[in-house]
Amino acid sequence: MDGNNRTFSSDFTLMGLFAHNKASGLLFSVICAIFFLAMTANGILIFLVHTDPHLHTPMYFLLSHLSFIDMMYMSTIMPKMLADYLVGKRTISFIACTAQYFLYMGFVGAEFFLLGLMAYDRYVAICHPLHYTVLMNQRVCWVILAGSWFGGALDSFLLTPLTMSLPFCASHKINHFFCEAPTMLRLACGDKAVYEMVMYLCCVLMLLIPFSVVIASYARILITVSQMKSVEGKKKTFATCSSHMMVVTLFYGAALYTYMLPQSYHTPIKDKVFSAFYTILTPLLNPLIYSLRNRDVMGALRRVMARCGGACGVKRKRVLTV
Repeated sequence: MDGNNRTFSSDFTLMGLFAHNKASGLLFSVICAIFFLAMTANGILIFLVHTDPHLHTPMYFLLSHLSFIDMMYMSTIMPKMLADYLVGKRTISFIACTAQYFLYMGFVGAEFFLLGLMAYDRYVAICHPLHYTVLMNQRVCWVILAGSWFGGALDSFLLTPLTMSLPFCASHKINHFFCEAPTMLRLACGDKAVYEMVMYLCCVLMLLIPFSVVIASYARILITVSQMKSVEGKKKTFATCSSHMMVVTLFYGAALYTYMLPQSYHTPIKDKVFSAFYTILTPLLNPLIYSLRNRDVMGALRRVMARCGGACGVKRKRVLTV
């Protein structure tokens, strides 16, 4: 009871991503710029998908929700970290830490499932193009989206009570920049065997099942591509799939280290680097990878800019006339 009382009454101290030194100001500026660019880029992508009729397809529908998830889980981590650096206060209450953990696990879990199920969309588009409109209709898209959110919520509701009910009697200093599962586990004392087993099962569900869907989908895609006679068709197919594969590799690679490797392989520095990679850099890279390598998105952006330029020109003429 004593340990539990201390757990609920005490604040935690987040050590942060970087220490206060000569280079910290530059790092702070870089992270602020990344956060601003990531939020802007994802916001623009969502706007383009929902306003341009050319992008009203299942692939871009799912992509817009991927951007939304990126924006949400960045918002659960980054503002707190940046504000702590400016104010010089790094404490976080037990309730705030629990809320951050719960939201983060839900959003990231949803992204794991969504990235995996997006591979099915690519499989249908390439291997069954004549049946694409039937196999990837609006109902299927909403089922994919609902399944992703359900998977993320299930993971969050399972792991949050287990993690935050552990007695944190050794130390309340979190050597990280947010309340993440492996770091919180290191702070806990007592028997952690049940938690580690549930954590492993959740990670199998959250990572390996979606990753298996990706592997199976792209294995079928590669077989289909190898049978194509048109060189141009092969290039177009690889261009379509390479963006998704880059995002999957970046996101899943860092997450597999964080959640699947035993605690003996973890160090605070490694945890910070890998976590920063998929919580800070990946949300910025996602819209850039999908947009800069995609003619449809760039075309939609040009059309929006042309409409804005035309509207500004009309306003200037009206002002001059008046």
